[in-house]
Amino acid sequence: MSDQVVLVNENDMEIGLMPKLEAHQKGVLHRAFSVFIFNSKGEMLLQQRAAGKYHSEGLWSNTCCSHPYPEEPTHEAALRRLEEEMGIQTDLHFLFSFQYHASLENGLTEHEYDHVFWGVSDKKPHINLSEVSSYKYLKPADIKLDMIHNPGDYTEWFKICMDEVVDKIDAKNQSLN
Repeated sequence: MSDQVVLVNENDMEIGLMPKLEAHQKGVLHRAFSVFIFNSKGEMLLQQRAAGKYHSEGLWSNTCCSHPYPEEPTHEAALRRLEEEMGIQTDLHFLFSFQYHASLENGLTEHEYDHVFWGVSDKKPHINLSEVSSYKYLKPADIKLDMIHNPGDYTEWFKICMDEVVDKIDAKNQSLN
């Protein structure tokens, strides 16, 4: 079941299943999630995707991202993958969803309905080396600057949604103060 992605329509309604690689070869819209973890200093935890990933290997990205299993609630999938990839357990909060379509190397295409979650943790990551080759904490402003100078070092979905993530979290934090 883990190699299947949930196909969805433009309203995130499930319309079927497809093997993950086939969905990326055909560019079919499917459900995904992205997790952003910040530490108490306001730094974002980035992961570098492991060598050998079938796309975007070696690129820097948000803390964790993947696809829910069929019939698995997206929030539960985000919690599961955060622990599997980064060895972190923490509360996650839904932030927003977005759709994107991006061409990748090897003729693959990301076409995802992506659910974005965020959380705060100061726990040291224990990375799964089959998923993640490295990690680092950076201030969002430093990430934005580096993305301007080195856009090819980052995953497509991360480049698309990072600014909105930071803006929405800043707005939430200001409303809490």
